[in-house]
Amino acid sequence: MGKIIVAGIGPGSQQDITPAVLEAVRQADVIVGYQYYFQFIMPYVKADCECIDTGMKKERQRAEQAFELAEQDKTVVVISSGDAGIYGMTPLIYEMRRERGSDIEIVSLPGISAFQKAASLLGAPIGHDMCIISMSDLMTPWEVIERRIVAAAMGDFVTAVYNPKSHGRYWQLYRLQEIFLQHRSAETPVGYVRQAGRDDEVVKLTTLGAFDPEDVDMFTVILIGNSQSYISDGKFITPRGYYREVVAEGEKVGQNIMITSFRTIAKELKRQDYPLDHKWALLHAIHTTADFDMENILYSDEGAVGTLYQKVKDGTLKTIISDVTMVTSGIRKGAVERLGLEVKCYLSDPRATEMAERLGITRTQAGIRLAVEEHPDALFAFGNAPTALMELCELVRKGKAHPAGIIAAPVGFVHVCESKHMVKPFRDIPKLIVEGRKGGSNLAATLCNAILTFDDAAQLKPGRDL
Repeated sequence: MGKIIVAGIGPGSQQDITPAVLEAVRQADVIVGYQYYFQFIMPYVKADCECIDTGMKKERQRAEQAFELAEQDKTVVVISSGDAGIYGMTPLIYEMRRERGSDIEIVSLPGISAFQKAASLLGAPIGHDMCIISMSDLMTPWEVIERRIVAAAMGDFVTAVYNPKSHGRYWQLYRLQEIFLQHRSAETPVGYVRQAGRDDEVVKLTTLGAFDPEDVDMFTVILIGNSQSYISDGKFITPRGYYREVVAEGEKVGQNIMITSFRTIAKELKRQDYPLDHKWALLHAIHTTADFDMENILYSDEGAVGTLYQKVKDGTLKTIISDVTMVTSGIRKGAVERLGLEVKCYLSDPRATEMAERLGITRTQAGIRLAVEEHPDALFAFGNAPTALMELCELVRKGKAHPAGIIAAPVGFVHVCESKHMVKPFRDIPKLIVEGRKGGSNLAATLCNAILTFDDAAQLKPGRDL
């Protein structure tokens, strides 16, 4: 009696075929498979081996031929790409043995699957729980596929997508992207590999929001990260585990608590598709206040946090000016020292006291006038005094101040809302605004800290400078 060996030949390169599969191919009396796959194994096929190749959608025919030949006392190797047990021939062979009541021996030899090959090319995207979803509706109704997509997105699985598109099936991948964006940040890493392991291999890395479904085809495998995944040095990385209570090496207890808090907040946000820099500022604001209304009232210009961080990094932003000393005290000293910045408040400057008495203005107004004289291009952060913010706006309009950015978070009941509205027309100045009456020195300081630590945002790892 012969036997059937179902062999996964890997994603498409000879070096990715396992030694066990190569040996089976060398010893086979007959090899049965989809005609396209024979090109990858022909150097290992013995001269008198019979090769039977069939076209697409002929899986059942191939299985029947394998049994007929094995019943003639032949060793038959049935080849599948990747791993034969994953969307391959192995399940069909076992089902057919049951249907036929056959006692033919079946051996299943695993292979490297396309998602594994793609993962190795992208970096380390499958460091935690994952699932695979095939978008092909030839044997699975779309309604079932969509339920599985929703479950994967809600469950925060790293998700591999097989058979993403075909000529007649184009809109489903757009729907998958739409569903994932309801549950994941637009900044979630997405990697995709076309013809993995083959001569015309293409590897691309993007984000869930920027991913273009038109850029893939049936030969593409897509990998979507979970909420902890990030991109670093051009590689897609998913940490091995979610953050635990155990303090990681090199982390302080305070940072551990802050990281856990941020990740708790992130899960409870009403929206999961905020741009990364706004989300980073928002997480800081909610962490400082425990007020989820910040989702409604924190405004930031597009890219403001990232733009201001880059100005710090390239040395064009060297000074932060605050309206009151409480803001200055809340800005992380470690970050300030690490980045070579200075933080100044002129409220207690004797010149501010003298100017306020002489001109009949508030000391915070006077302090801002002095600050603009010495640092017209600083980042200005306001957490208390609306009059100080209004003063800066007037100086901007007069061309005397050219702020690198403005953080507008004064708090109170008199002129507070008006002062924040006065900032909005300055379209060329990156700004963050806590709308309405809410605000405070703690908010202004934490928004400064969000800017100074933006390089930790992708990993959702705050608290480096605690």
